[in-house]
Amino acid sequence: MARHRVCGENDIPVGGMKAGQAGNETIVVFRLDDGFYSTQNQCTHLFASLHKGKIVEGGQVECPHHRTRFDIRTGQVVCWANHPPGIQVLNFLLAKKALKTYPVVIESGQVFVEV
Repeated sequence: MARHRVCGENDIPVGGMKAGQAGNETIVVFRLDDGFYSTQNQCTHLFASLHKGKIVEGGQVECPHHRTRFDIRTGQVVCWANHPPGIQVLNFLLAKKALKTYPVVIESGQVFVEV
């Protein structure tokens, strides 16, 4: 694994997120009450940018397009696409798929993601 600097520790407030590049991967780093986490930036439903979504209760990120929710800590699907009404028809063609997650290391006030 290679370590890639994303930003300074203070660049992401608690409850915030920041998109970045880690090698060839486009990632997003989240800062929750209990630490920093990183996942791929693309939603596994229809590939929207998760950094344009929002962090919701329980440490989840909600995709801005179809409200798919993922657990930020594990990448697991919490709620598959459910908006707008009728999107569920498309869900029969698209299997639920978890996000890739990446280790985050904080060193000397800098945020690194290992890919």
